[in-house]
Amino acid sequence: MISRHQCADGYSFSRLIKGGWHLAGDHGAIDPQQAIEDMRLFVEAGITTFDCADIYAGVESLIGAFRRAHPQLARRVQVHTKFVPDLSELERIDPRYVERIIDRSLSRLGVEQLDLVQFHWWDFAVPHYVETAFELERLRKAGKIGRIGVTNFDVPHLQELLDAGIPVVLHQVQYSLLDNRPERGMVQLCRARGIGLLCYGTVCGGFLSERWLQQPEPGAVLANRSLVKYKLIIDDFGGWQLFQRLLATLATIAARHHCDIASIATRAILDRPQVAAAIVGATSAAHLTAHRAIDALRLSPQEVAAIEAVTALRGGPAGDVYGLERDRTGPHGRIMKYELNTGGA
Repeated sequence: MISRHQCADGYSFSRLIKGGWHLAGDHGAIDPQQAIEDMRLFVEAGITTFDCADIYAGVESLIGAFRRAHPQLARRVQVHTKFVPDLSELERIDPRYVERIIDRSLSRLGVEQLDLVQFHWWDFAVPHYVETAFELERLRKAGKIGRIGVTNFDVPHLQELLDAGIPVVLHQVQYSLLDNRPERGMVQLCRARGIGLLCYGTVCGGFLSERWLQQPEPGAVLANRSLVKYKLIIDDFGGWQLFQRLLATLATIAARHHCDIASIATRAILDRPQVAAAIVGATSAAHLTAHRAIDALRLSPQEVAAIEAVTALRGGPAGDVYGLERDRTGPHGRIMKYELNTGGA
């Protein structure tokens, strides 16, 4: 069975979370009925928590369809969604806007209360993010939201929300052996304030796998958005040669444990301080057996040291959480999509 993380209020969720971004497009065609069947398999395997967002096209509705198709299993499921207003709407957000989007998520999912809403703000140069967070808090007190999280906040702006009194309990961040930006202050802040980290990108869109071991560096054309995104992280980390050295180290450790590279990479992040869960991006249940084995996997101090001997040679990525992605003129920011919510329409 998959182990669980428990929040101070008693709310618990599986430490492996089924991600939803890969079901939203840009990763190949999705068969809705197969997606619902895969959700059933994940829940039966103990991965009872799903991650989605208001801007992941169709994913909240897919989870709602799963809930209707499998009402008994649905009672075991936790759904973590997001509130991500469009960049162009940030200056005009009012209470009606916030409630409209939250009501839309409730309707799509077919629930009376959202277990967790993770708040994202594209541009901190635009004010009102604290006021907007208080609108989410108002809806939490009204019973529409169970608890509030954030996603992709940096240290000073999360500190600002906390100092204002927003009861943030979880923070979703990109965190992997290639991307250690949360270790530059965010882990420490979250430890001090009792906030758990929900980590995405732990296998870097599939780059941390046997598929790329001893392979030549790919060209400019990559198969999906995840590979485009995480190839930039590999470049920042130190380039293809250092990445291959890390893959070789992980492969040696994986062989010792009779598992795969992705499992070692995920376990390494699950073992980091303040990490509550890792989000596994899956378009199918093909790797479900490997996912289930991660829970029992334990890395020795020597194996951890071998990994750290390679990652210590990193060049980046530089800065605070999501800082590179917020620079809309840079390579990370240029691939983002900022207008996916359409104002709650």
